[in-house]
Amino acid sequence: MTESKIEIKIGQITFSGQGEPDWVAKQLDKILAQAEKLIHLAPAASDDGEAGGSHKPMGKDSAIAKKTLPAFLQEKNATTKQVKKFLATAVWLEAKGQNRLTTGDVTKALGDANQKRLGNPAECLNQNVSKGHCEKDGKQFFVTDEGKSSL
Repeated sequence: MTESKIEIKIGQITFSGQGEPDWVAKQLDKILAQAEKLIHLAPAASDDGEAGGSHKPMGKDSAIAKKTLPAFLQEKNATTKQVKKFLATAVWLEAKGQNRLTTGDVTKALGDANQKRLGNPAECLNQNVSKGHCEKDGKQFFVTDEGKSSL
């Protein structure tokens, strides 16, 4: 029994497969047929190592970090719209010194502060990424300066 192995990277998406030669060839054909869509979903990282190019993490902010999460959400009018609530919570966490976040960090912070939970935190992150308010970094993300100023 012969096995074939393939690994292909399109933008930031990597696919690897191993198996019967016919199966591997079919999977490669499927990937190549969708290559243009994949490159738009996750373009290659720029030369300076930042995905997204001009976006930079916002950094610590002691003025925000002094506030409680409920007070900060209220101040930013981010108590009802889930995407904005997600972003404001992420801004608050980063202001306290967390450099990279996960959606779990955001949902935990909301729960710990007795705030209403988000329906779909992953979708909230994706919408903030599409607006340039957050940038993904592997399995984590950070808030951009644009994200902070949008609040």
